Amino acid sequence: MDRLLVLVRHGQSEWNLKNLFTGWRDVGLTDVGREEAREAGRRLKNHGLRFDVCYTSALIRAQHTLDLVLDEIGQTGLERHSDQALNERDYGDLSGLNKDDARAKWGQEQVHIWRRSYDVQPPGGESLKDTGARVWPYYITRILPDVMRGRRVLVAAHGNSLRALVMVLDKLSPDAVTQLNLETGIPLVYRLNADTTVAEKLVFSEPVAGTDVRSPALAGDSAAR
Repeated sequence: MDRLLVLVRHGQSEWNLKNLFTGWRDVGLTDVGREEAREAGRRLKNHGLRFDVCYTSALIRAQHTLDLVLDEIGQTGLERHSDQALNERDYGDLSGLNKDDARAKWGQEQVHIWRRSYDVQPPGGESLKDTGARVWPYYITRILPDVMRGRRVLVAAHGNSLRALVMVLDKLSPDAVTQLNLETGIPLVYRLNADTTVAEKLVFSEPVAGTDVRSPALAGDSAAR
């Protein structure tokens, strides 16, 4: 039984490019972001990966990324589920603000705490812990059962919703997850054991003509996971 789970952060968005806090604001991909999504699909296709079901958020940048990935691997009609549970972290009053302007208004240290802490909320928004509180139940009740039935599952979502998932999969502490950065358009490939723990993790960060890059956290330690 395969028990395959692949996570992909959406490609660069228009507001990523403009250095704006995005959160739940529904903005599209840039040309660079569309190419990142297509490259993610090419990398998955190059490794012969095909899927049985896919999940994404309710936001267009993740949905468009998924569309482009599926187009590249030739599975545009794949069963799909979209849910707000996989949305990006809600940045509340910071949403739509330039990050440099926010630092000028509240100070660099305070903005850094809002962005990188585990359980401190920005004004009117969510912490990473809050984001996990909606991501984890959805993973446990919807995504994980598909994986454990042997279905190959693809998830296209956001930096913080996926950080919450990786925190569980990689058994990261709250301190460790605040240091985790997920690159746009880079597939994270997990194979799970029968007890739902991680058997192996690969990061497809090389161009199609290159080779896989194993996660440093799991290199030589996949059996323990």
